[in-house]
Amino acid sequence: MIRAVSLLLCSMLFTGGALAQGFPTKTIRIINPFAAGGFGEVIVRPMMDRLSAALGQPIVLESHAGANGLLAAGLVAKAAPDGHTILLANLGPQVISPAMQSELPYDPIKDFAPITQLVSGPLVLLVRSDFPAKTLPALIAHAKANRGKLSYASVGPASTTHLAAELINLRAGTDILHIPYKGATPAIADLLGGQVQMAFINISLARPQMEGGRLRGIAVSTLKRSGAFPELPTVAETLPGFEVNPWWGFMATGGTPRAIIARLHTEIVAILKSPDFAARLNQAGLDAEGSSPDEFAARLRADLAQWREIVKATGIKPN
Repeated sequence: MIRAVSLLLCSMLFTGGALAQGFPTKTIRIINPFAAGGFGEVIVRPMMDRLSAALGQPIVLESHAGANGLLAAGLVAKAAPDGHTILLANLGPQVISPAMQSELPYDPIKDFAPITQLVSGPLVLLVRSDFPAKTLPALIAHAKANRGKLSYASVGPASTTHLAAELINLRAGTDILHIPYKGATPAIADLLGGQVQMAFINISLARPQMEGGRLRGIAVSTLKRSGAFPELPTVAETLPGFEVNPWWGFMATGGTPRAIIARLHTEIVAILKSPDFAARLNQAGLDAEGSSPDEFAARLRADLAQWREIVKATGIKPN
């Protein structure tokens, strides 16, 4: 009996090793849940050539925007569990949508195999440079004096950019209207054009607009100030306890062999932790993470529990 179990374990180890050595056998697709030109490309585009060279196969980035990332996540959840289809996962479709909606086309835990958390970084609350309010307290006062007249852009319903703004509405007692977009690019365009008055945008996309002088940062969404913009206060300095800390990572389809996950993790983290790539991320205001698959899975479970409590306590709806 013991010998039979030992032989079975050896066979499993051999099979896993053989799978990893033979992987990949074709083009690897990275599925981006938002529109082309958005935050996802800031992270993935710079690593694609290196990852392709390390794995010996082409890497393509496909945008499947829609339903706040549910389309992209559903596509990966139903893909073959062979490591050739990878989701550029983020807090929205993996955590916030499951916390807000009981029926989804996937299970956020069972249908995915975490590879690594890539980066984290704050959202920046942006307004146009000519907006009358220069600080968050002034913005809140302005919104209360102009009830029903102000609106904010989000990159989609149930996204972090939506939830962050609704948390301000709830905590501050404002009623700023929600205008959802399909990605950051059209949201920023309408903010610049004056169709909306404010938006929470990921720091790497906010930075060039702020440095160009067209948009002004009011506050950041994390508990601590950003190293990239230390002069910007946190929302929590005005509304204590406020925190929205977005992350992005790679996940394969649930059931992908651990040996393949380990191979992907090794190659991706080597790029992520290289000095020049880490410096590039830092320049964009992002922190490189490079967590293990188990650490990333634990982060996902903890965030799900936290956001379910937030949604229950606040009553925020998907739309």
